[in-house]
Amino acid sequence: MRKIFVEVYAHFSKEGEITPISFVWVDGKTYEIDKIIEKRNAASLKAGGQGIRYKILVRSKVLYLFCDENRWFVEFT
Repeated sequence: MRKIFVEVYAHFSKEGEITPISFVWVDGKTYEIDKIIEKRNAASLKAGGQGIRYKILVRSKVLYLFCDENRWFVEFT
């Protein structure tokens, strides 16, 4: 498992909530996030790092997107 750092497009509410909407993969392709299944503070035990973990659904695939000190990454095998 490794970290793949990605560019994220997100909505910032007036209450300060961050909701990721899409991300740009290393090949430059943008992927829309179909659903946020879960959001919580957690460590990336497999790839290293910690922060806010978003369990997301993208094109019928479950992924883990992390925001770690304002840097975004996806755990990838």
